[in-house]
Amino acid sequence: MTTWFITGASRGLGRSLATAVLDRGDNAVLGARNTDALHDLAGQHPTTAMIAAVDVTDDAQVADAVRAAEDRFGRIDVLVNNAGYGYRAAVEEGEDEQIRAVFDTNVFGPVRLIKAVLPGMRHRRSGAIVNISSIGARACAPGSGYYSATKAALEGLSGSLQKELKPLGISVTIVEPGAFRTDFSGSSIRISETEIDDYAETAGKRRARVEGTQPGDPDKAAHAIIQAATASEPPTFLLLGTDALQAIRGVAAAEAEQINTWEHLSASTDLDKG
Repeated sequence: MTTWFITGASRGLGRSLATAVLDRGDNAVLGARNTDALHDLAGQHPTTAMIAAVDVTDDAQVADAVRAAEDRFGRIDVLVNNAGYGYRAAVEEGEDEQIRAVFDTNVFGPVRLIKAVLPGMRHRRSGAIVNISSIGARACAPGSGYYSATKAALEGLSGSLQKELKPLGISVTIVEPGAFRTDFSGSSIRISETEIDDYAETAGKRRARVEGTQPGDPDKAAHAIIQAATASEPPTFLLLGTDALQAIRGVAAAEAEQINTWEHLSASTDLDKG
């Protein structure tokens, strides 16, 4: 039986994933800062669900939760780093304390979990790590610079991690969801109190944006993540949603155009031969 450790399991995509994992008969460690919303799910699966009160920014809580999960189920087969939140501000508007906090949760939180589960995975020469990113890592919308930066950092780390762990039988998958019908754009978004009028037509529009018509179904996303993580050859990169496909294809096309346009200047910087 596969054992999953899912952070941010109390709501949104994390809750959908936890439910799908338990419904298929697997073990699930349900990690969240506030565990009140998890008791009903754990009650429905008393032998296969374990609630873990864990703030991913707290070293001790992370270590205790992983240790308790291994004591209960013997191993952690799949780690899903899903906990995270958004921060909206023009780069100049960003507040230092908030910037550090979003990096601590979205980047260093996953690092803490990864480092905690890897000794067991390396010992068994098996396991899967799924890091939930965002199309924001590449689309880089105005007003989401710091959030985009956290996800870009997570993706860069995951790329190197994948190459380090593949020879050891451990997979790493980055998941880039588009917009899904969760409360991410509500309670999972923080907004800078600093507001500069010059950014009203760029970052300011995103600050004022109200979202409630997201096209993605989080339950379908959960099943897609399970299929990818349990595949014989898990993908290193997975987009979720037709909006994600469209957005990232657009980014890739724009990057290719820039590469081709400036190819002559890029190639001019090599040392002269001879």
